[in-house]
Amino acid sequence: MSDTPVRNNLHCSIPDDPDQSTYRFIIVAAKRARQLQSGHRPVLPTSSKKPTIIAMEEARRGLVKYELPPVVIVPEDLPVEGEI
Repeated sequence: MSDTPVRNNLHCSIPDDPDQSTYRFIIVAAKRARQLQSGHRPVLPTSSKKPTIIAMEEARRGLVKYELPPVVIVPEDLPVEGEI
């Protein structure tokens, strides 16, 4: 057996919530990290100085507010330009 200590990677994990998209989590955390890099204050008290770690934790806890863009549905029976 190895004598190396087990590292806690909880701060790097992506939530396993089936109602949430992993892609959405990554995009929200990335945008929040950019905000933190540009000078915004963290919502959580943290010992980490890395904006990506802080942003992931805020997104995981649901502290980052975001809106989903509206879904545009195009009917299939409309003619495509040039097919008239």
